[in-house]
Amino acid sequence: MEMNDIIEELKASIIEALNLEEMTPADIDASAPLFGDDGLGLDSIDALEIIVLLEKNYGIRLANAGEGKKIFTSVENIARYVCENRTK
Repeated sequence: MEMNDIIEELKASIIEALNLEEMTPADIDASAPLFGDDGLGLDSIDALEIIVLLEKNYGIRLANAGEGKKIFTSVENIARYVCENRTK
């Protein structure tokens, strides 16, 4: 699977997992921050949902929360991590 395919798949999965019904994948800038006021404005509960999503969909287990902070900077960064670490 190519990086762009994973990015689009992640966008759709994040919208579904976080109940962002008013958004479409096209509304999410892959390079925009996921947390804070500049991007999607997600919070720590949302981060836990994304961790579950990565484990369920790609077989990725994060070692610790610090690792998640580095990975969850943007959809693009998560997709890169998935490409390098997926087991499913």
